[in-house]
Amino acid sequence: MLSHGLIPTYAQLPVTFEKGDGVWIYDTNGKKYLDALSGIAVCGLGHSHPEVTRTICEQAGRLLHTSNLYRIKHQQDLGEKLANVANMDGCFFGNSGAEANEAAIKIARLYGNKQKIDNPAIIVMGNSFHGRTLATLSATGNRKVHAGFEPLVQGFVRAPYNDIEAVKNIAANNPNVVAILVEPVQGEGGINIPDATYLPELHTICEEHNWLLMLDEIQTGNGRTGKYFAFQHHNFTPDVLTTAKGLGNGMPIGACLVAGKATHLLAPGNHGSTYGGNPMVCATALTVVNTIENDKLSDRAAHLGSLMASGFEKKLSNCKEFNHVRHMGLMLGIELNTPCPELAEKALNNGLLINVTASSVIRLLPPLIMSDSEAEEIVERVSQLVLAWAESL
Repeated sequence: MLSHGLIPTYAQLPVTFEKGDGVWIYDTNGKKYLDALSGIAVCGLGHSHPEVTRTICEQAGRLLHTSNLYRIKHQQDLGEKLANVANMDGCFFGNSGAEANEAAIKIARLYGNKQKIDNPAIIVMGNSFHGRTLATLSATGNRKVHAGFEPLVQGFVRAPYNDIEAVKNIAANNPNVVAILVEPVQGEGGINIPDATYLPELHTICEEHNWLLMLDEIQTGNGRTGKYFAFQHHNFTPDVLTTAKGLGNGMPIGACLVAGKATHLLAPGNHGSTYGGNPMVCATALTVVNTIENDKLSDRAAHLGSLMASGFEKKLSNCKEFNHVRHMGLMLGIELNTPCPELAEKALNNGLLINVTASSVIRLLPPLIMSDSEAEEIVERVSQLVLAWAESL
């Protein structure tokens, strides 16, 4: 039986939000919450950002949608902007991260077929998350996401994350591989950060075997890790890059960027989207990208992430349940020794929005526009939550 007209695909917490302002969000009863999740890394500029609000209001009064049968100036401008930021050649716009990853998967298939490989395969990683469509859930390295949706889409070869030797072994034994799809940091998997050499070595392997290196930066992109894109912590450029979440600050947009040997694969009729890249979402995303750059929010994320990680290490060092904190910019994962799914609701009751992933990791993805004092308040509130929970065990 449906509840309130909705298919129950979400285990929702008992709250409805009505308005937001920066790092703060308010429910329908007027209660105030500190948002340390940003709608799962979406609202990087916080709630009700004045420039984003102005753009949406102005564009809504002009033009929302035309379809991709016609040229769209904001889409062209945004594509050029993102290509310049990433040092890549072009973009395809859809409505979500999953759609961006679908485009990447199709690009890899086209690439393989043009090389006369009948069954092109993509290496994907254990513990990964790439989306909920049939192809992207098949690419995801989590059995819980697969369950009930068999048969899965074929053409994916799995390797452990952060294991270069496993990838080299696949390369030596599987001639059908044409690409690697990997997250620079595994977000849904528990803020898993690979060795500093991992991504560059994957790039080298792809170059040696003429494969595409495809980076899923749905969550890591748009300033979140301390660079505009996480791959920019290294000295290489991927062939395909996908992003979404923080790109629209709440407007539904995803992008698939291409470079080098991936640039001229998609042609008219190969792929498309009715809503993707319409004037409204592209105008908004262009404002977001410009704001991240102009306000140096990538640098701000690096500073705030270090500040918060250091604070957690100090406040939780003597907690029996605290293992360690992982972070890259404002992607923080506090790993505990015991599963703690109840902490999300306990935090909610205390006016704080967090997320628990991988059963025992508190995931924090706060807005990039926080003040130092707001970051310190998140550290204080989360630490108090963990200490009280640990004492109750």
